[in-house]
Amino acid sequence: MADIWLATDSNNKPFALRRMLESYKWNFFAKRRFIRGCEILASIADNENIIGYVEHGKIKGQPYLLMEYVEAENLKDLYLQHDPVLTENVAQILIDMAGGLEHMHENGYMHLDFKPENVLVTRNGGVRLVDFDLAQRIDDKPLKLAKNPGTPAYMAPEQLRGEPITHRVDIFAFGVAAYELLTNQRPFPGESPVEILKRQMDRSTFFTPRQLNPDVPANLEKVILRCIEWDPEKRYPFMGVMARELRAALYV
Repeated sequence: MADIWLATDSNNKPFALRRMLESYKWNFFAKRRFIRGCEILASIADNENIIGYVEHGKIKGQPYLLMEYVEAENLKDLYLQHDPVLTENVAQILIDMAGGLEHMHENGYMHLDFKPENVLVTRNGGVRLVDFDLAQRIDDKPLKLAKNPGTPAYMAPEQLRGEPITHRVDIFAFGVAAYELLTNQRPFPGESPVEILKRQMDRSTFFTPRQLNPDVPANLEKVILRCIEWDPEKRYPFMGVMARELRAALYV
């Protein structure tokens, strides 16, 4: 619902400018979501794995967000291209993705749309998480959403079924993204949310990461499999716990 522009200041310093499309001018729900994403980023941006925040406001009545500019591509495009930056930096990319989510959770927010398209990777393997429009506060009680936005391929079962959710849906999404990065395919493929949910429930056709890529370390596979457990209680309780086990599995 927005364009991304390359902008420069009076000193020719580059920035990324995200501006809502004119077609959303009278969509007040979309505007609130956009602005909430800006406010959330402003509160969590003090981390090397989160895109840098500069300011947000309005241009001719349309909301905008000004961010740091990085020479990067999103993770999905990179692995579709089999870009060597991934094979050379895959361990650090996994660790940095987890670090970005851990920082979000520690600051009281869950992303709710974590996926490769929302992970930027620079040419030296640096990671930035982006797009916080769907993010929500982490509460003591599971959150019941009126709508069910997001990307079904990376949604946890409880999210797909429209049930109350916790921060563990982000842990599930991380596991799906990590699986995809290491195997070049999704753990639960499907053309619709119903088909994806069926695959998550019936794992008779499920392949473990090491079945598809024997180079995946056994301990790393264990981390990923725990992330994508059907029952949220069987997943990691916190991103911090998962990040520690991930670093240990990768000998970092």
